[in-house]
Amino acid sequence: LLLMYHCRKPKTKRAKRFLEKREPKLTENTKNAMLIKGGNANLTVTDVLKDIYAVKKPFAVLFKKKNITRPFEDQTSLEFFSKKSDCSLFLFGSHNKKRPNNLIIGRMFDYQVLDMIELGIEKFVSLKDIKNSKCPEGTKPMLIFAGDLFDLNEEYRRLKSLLIDFFRGPTVSNIRLAGLEHVLHFTAVDGKIYMRSYKVLLKKSGCKIPRIELEDMGPSLDLVMRRTHLASDDLYKLSLKQPKALKPKKKKNISRDAFGTTYGRIHMQKQDLSKLQTRKMKGLKKRAVEKSVEEDGAVSPKKAKPA
Repeated sequence: LLLMYHCRKPKTKRAKRFLEKREPKLTENTKNAMLIKGGNANLTVTDVLKDIYAVKKPFAVLFKKKNITRPFEDQTSLEFFSKKSDCSLFLFGSHNKKRPNNLIIGRMFDYQVLDMIELGIEKFVSLKDIKNSKCPEGTKPMLIFAGDLFDLNEEYRRLKSLLIDFFRGPTVSNIRLAGLEHVLHFTAVDGKIYMRSYKVLLKKSGCKIPRIELEDMGPSLDLVMRRTHLASDDLYKLSLKQPKALKPKKKKNISRDAFGTTYGRIHMQKQDLSKLQTRKMKGLKKRAVEKSVEEDGAVSPKKAKPA
């Protein structure tokens, strides 16, 4: 599909902007996510997708129609939707007797499924069930992960990376203290994943640094891991590869110690000390006899000093 975009010449300015947006860039755009309902999605799964869409906006697309597909058996429809909507993340919700209240979270690489993890919903509290105030749309959340499983188990480690990709939002250069409003907390313990969403409240503390309180905002999910589809190590390394233009250039002859002090090494040619200009003093001036001896190439005899 991308090859077709490059071959076809745009006839309008709108088409030209569309093709430029799809072209590869050194710094990619913020990853968008598509939220898809399966053909047998129930009310719980639909509400979960709506709440995740509210947290993820504006970098998300919610599909209103049901799509009869099974991602673990056939991934062509997900790849088609990824190309059409230009989304590299997806969340698919379904429900059946064998796997009730089912969520499949995944990501794409080159419009092909890279990682895919199936999660079962055991408990869900929606945004509308909690009557507290909410964060504004587009707020970048702070992500907190608790539990040894996220570091020890390979599947949970990949799930952590997938959740960071899904909820991290845009890359920012500066941070405003008042803008740190939203916290997403993930806890892995006893084979379950607990997702909690909090709003940060800045209270008076009597000093410059405010007192922090967390207020439950929703949505709240208790999840259990089911099936996984993880990319091979070679493909995973290929997806992490960065362009050479983005890699920082190494500066030669510069080093830093453990305390952060910068040291520089300067390379100089060997200096001829005989031609070194010294301070001009009458006592250091050569006499006429010494100059004539040096010109002749002879060495003036010196009397040996008595011991």
